Amino acid sequence: MRKLLNDYARDTSGATAIEYGLIAALIGVGIIGSIRLLGGGTGGMWTKISNKVGDEM
Repeated sequence: MRKLLNDYARDTSGATAIEYGLIAALIGVGIIGSIRLLGGGTGGMWTKISNKVGDEM
C-alpha cells in the first residue's frame, strides 16, 4: 500500500493537462478582453456610418 501511495505522489502526468488548461483559459481571457476593447471602439464608427447612410436615403 505504501508503494502505491508513493507512486501516486510521484506521478506528474496530470500536471501537464492542468497546465495546458490554464494556458488555454488565459488565452481565452485575453481574446475576450481584446474583443471588448475593440468592440467598444468600433461601436461609434458603425453609428456614424448608419447615420450617414440614413441621411443619404
